[in-house]
Amino acid sequence: MDTKELLKKVRKIEIKTRRLSNHIFGGEYHSTFKGRGMTFSEVREYQYGDDVRNIDWNVTARYNEPYIKIFEEERELTMMLMVDVSGSEWFGTEEQFKNEIVTEIAATLAFSATQNNDKIGLILFSDAIELYIPPKKGRFHVLRIIRELIEFQPKSKQTNIAEALKFLSSVMKKKAIVFMLSDFIADNYKQTLKIASGKHDVTGIRIYDKREEDIPNLGMVQMKDEETGELLLVNTSSRKVRQNYSNYYKDKVAYFKDSFQKSGAGTIDCRVDESYVKKLLGYFKHRA
Repeated sequence: MDTKELLKKVRKIEIKTRRLSNHIFGGEYHSTFKGRGMTFSEVREYQYGDDVRNIDWNVTARYNEPYIKIFEEERELTMMLMVDVSGSEWFGTEEQFKNEIVTEIAATLAFSATQNNDKIGLILFSDAIELYIPPKKGRFHVLRIIRELIEFQPKSKQTNIAEALKFLSSVMKKKAIVFMLSDFIADNYKQTLKIASGKHDVTGIRIYDKREEDIPNLGMVQMKDEETGELLLVNTSSRKVRQNYSNYYKDKVAYFKDSFQKSGAGTIDCRVDESYVKKLLGYFKHRA
């Protein structure tokens, strides 16, 4: 992709996702994810209806008039976007590939965080950490994240969610808001997720295509595993083959649900032909 085309794509995504974050998600994001606590701001004269528990007795005694302490929310937070860039993210039978939806969701979340003056970081992972962008503030930083999401070429096509979570725990020493975007066709990450969720506010956003749920009856079909590159001749007319695949897929989805629920983490299911706007908004409202 040449520079002109890349900039055009970045700008298109910015316009669409900034509009969403400005008009829909800004307030919802702020009310859903609270600051780290309340910090002292100033004192002012007591007014009728003020909480008497906030009276500053030292200042009151000095001026012989009641004064109260004013506290403000310590708002600054850090959002980490963890994005699966393995081969399976290039699957899609509708209008968009899964990775295109992932880019739009990530950009919307990033601009929502920017509106609240929070920092945003990015981790791109396959079965290893492909790219780490430390958290920073500002529009230009978000545009860099979008650019990487569009044009980054991973070295590996396989997935290891546990390794990504271990890396998160090693680089983020303070609590962060974490959104992990993947199809979660993986396992063996329950324990590392539990550790990460004990420290951070984690949400898993599962992006999937309806054609992944079941194999249609198409006879003998050559299929390619996007993560291993292996070519297989599959007899899709076999009921047993279709059932085995369906069971495999359902097991991975069940593992995802169970792992996140038992870790106290949130989940969002988003099919590529569904509105991710409604999914995100519903999640924010439910949590607020």
